[in-house]
Amino acid sequence: MTSGDRHVMLALGNLMAESREHLLAQAGSELRPSHHRVIGHVPPEGITVTELAERVGMTKQGIGQFVQQLSDSGHLRTTAHPQDKRLRIIRRTSKGNASARRLAAVLAELEERWAERVGPARYREFRHVLDQLAEVSPPSASRKPANGIGL
Repeated sequence: MTSGDRHVMLALGNLMAESREHLLAQAGSELRPSHHRVIGHVPPEGITVTELAERVGMTKQGIGQFVQQLSDSGHLRTTAHPQDKRLRIIRRTSKGNASARRLAAVLAELEERWAERVGPARYREFRHVLDQLAEVSPPSASRKPANGIGL
């Protein structure tokens, strides 16, 4: 089977599986890739649960469970919104910031490996095309990660 015979989703799935394996091997097993994805979408200034749910593409209840787990593990903290006490603001802790930095480094290393595999020029073109495809039909415009490291 040549690469042209393989469905694009299978190829993307293989890259995602490689990404997950590399992440687990390099970033430690304390957090799952889904936890990293949530942490990566929390901007430095903080975010409400509703906004975070929209960015990550989850329900408020689902993201609430992740926020609770990450708060319990010391990666996130919640505080009252200064203008609306009904809302909670989610922020990364220093531990969460360290995890986000570690994730960024692991992902950069993975991209370097891929660039070595196909050559830097081809990889730059691949990233350019991938970014174009992701921008043309995003599931939600608000799902972009803060700092570009969401999974």
